Amino acid sequence: MAHTLTAVTGEVADKVKVETALVSVFDKTGLSDLGKFLAERKVHVLSTGGTASKLRECGCTVQDVADYTGSPEILDGRVKTLHPKVHGGILAARGNEKHKTEMDKHGIRPIDVVIVNLYPFSDAVAKNPDDFAHCIENIDIGGPAMIRASAKNNASVAIVSSPGQYAQLVEQINGNEGCTTLAFRKNLAAAAYALTSAYDSSVSQWMAGQVEEPPATRTVAFHIERPLKYGCNPHQLPAGLCSVGGSKLPFEVMWGTPGYINLLDAVNAWQLVRELAQATGKPAAASFKHVSPAGAAIGVELSDEEKTVYAVADKELTPVAAAYVRARNADPMCSFGDFVAVSDTIDEATAKILKAEVSDGIIAPGFEPEALEILKNKKGGKFIILQADKNFQPCDMEYRMAGGLGFMQRRNDKLCDAQCLKNVVTASKEVSEQAQLDMIVGMIAIKYTQSNSVGYAKNGMMVGVGAGQQSRVDCVKLAGRKVATWRLRFHPDVQGLQFKDGVKRQDKVNARVRYIEGDMDAAEYALWLENFKEKPEPLTQAKKDEFLKGLDGVTIASDAFFPFRDSIDHAQKMGVKFVAQPGGSTQDQVVIEACDTYGMTMCFTDVRLFHH
Repeated sequence: MAHTLTAVTGEVADKVKVETALVSVFDKTGLSDLGKFLAERKVHVLSTGGTASKLRECGCTVQDVADYTGSPEILDGRVKTLHPKVHGGILAARGNEKHKTEMDKHGIRPIDVVIVNLYPFSDAVAKNPDDFAHCIENIDIGGPAMIRASAKNNASVAIVSSPGQYAQLVEQINGNEGCTTLAFRKNLAAAAYALTSAYDSSVSQWMAGQVEEPPATRTVAFHIERPLKYGCNPHQLPAGLCSVGGSKLPFEVMWGTPGYINLLDAVNAWQLVRELAQATGKPAAASFKHVSPAGAAIGVELSDEEKTVYAVADKELTPVAAAYVRARNADPMCSFGDFVAVSDTIDEATAKILKAEVSDGIIAPGFEPEALEILKNKKGGKFIILQADKNFQPCDMEYRMAGGLGFMQRRNDKLCDAQCLKNVVTASKEVSEQAQLDMIVGMIAIKYTQSNSVGYAKNGMMVGVGAGQQSRVDCVKLAGRKVATWRLRFHPDVQGLQFKDGVKRQDKVNARVRYIEGDMDAAEYALWLENFKEKPEPLTQAKKDEFLKGLDGVTIASDAFFPFRDSIDHAQKMGVKFVAQPGGSTQDQVVIEACDTYGMTMCFTDVRLFHH
């Protein structure tokens, strides 16, 4: 085991009188009010440069650090406070006679409060990322040194490292007869070490990107922006929403109280719709549940039949509203209690349609005033509204922890657009404009679906998503079952169901789905019948099979290659004519031959899209 230092002994007092403060800040927010307070308290202030000038204007007794140390500021300001008389005053153990003797010998005065904040390194990098010398010059040296020294000696010194702590300092001194308490100083010390850790993390991450051999150690700073009620489950506490690496959050919470899973859904759904809009040039929407899309779509105009089936025949349908209606109606049973994402500003027409659905919240880049008021009143005022930052760019690298291990990878920033569909490998080369849009919708939707995943798309919308299956053909079958349910909602017998007055919207959705599935036992069937004015005739398997024969022009997209032809054999039953998959299997030729048998057009995208 490595040798460790023996603790320095000294007196640890609960209350320490504030007689001397060292103040050197880059961010001068709140400095005038703080300076006036220090002046009223007759605190002796050591300071430098512009900070000293500002404090003198406030009436403070200010001694320049250069006068105190006897050493001028040198090297273009790189060395100001790096001096034994500064750090000795900070680090000296009170009540330690040896330390007191040395301080007296060298003319060092005890420093009770250090008020320091740091050069804005991250801002400098954001402003001039390619100017290496400029970024280097904005790495603070003296500030972190004083902060760490003060935090170490929290037994005697209060380290104030943010303007946000000024009010606490004033309250502390006023409430304790001019003193700071030990508990307060420890709290400040913990915050100070967190600050210097985050600061060093931002510098080290930037520096790692400037060299040919990046270091093996990586640090990522999380800052808790808001506590959360709990994590995935109520017993998982504490929980919080964090910004990363000094960057701001990608959205603003405008209304409501989002939970952990709400936010996971929101950030994944937002990335999906943002990318989908970018790739297609059309408004996009997604309906998310448990970090996978129940539906996703673009703003393609609805036919009269679709308007009827989706219960919006009497609604205004802007392109944004059309995208939302399609996304919600891919699988309206699974979308119950979803989180919605929309790529464009929410207009009043979209808000009015969304108002009628059971949903937890929405993320979008903007809201028309009328739309915002409608949504604020949804769910008894508990509907969550997040405004996304359209210009926010996530970090290139992603880090996560699982089971005591750390993982890192470059984020999946591959844009799935028409360029991915150039390699048509089947005998049929026909890819219509609509088929190309459906392929893009399918690829991007499964990119943000838990793997293994397969999705079917038609008319600019997902019509079946199969997520999280270990077998690819099981994904195809699961999603296919959803496609069949989606299509059978158009069946005349389903549309002809006569509901009693007062049956709720979602109850109608669920009743139609169970009618289509038809596998109810006696008890469930009896309750199901209570929804209707008269007993419906069964939707027989023969009727369903006959109706599904009309399904055609469907696209299937897969997040990885099809290892066998069985997936294609099943997909053709769902009217699939277009296939988008990465390719790369030893069975590629067999799969191509299967597509040729059914007259399908298949594109190898050469992009695997696993998502975990």
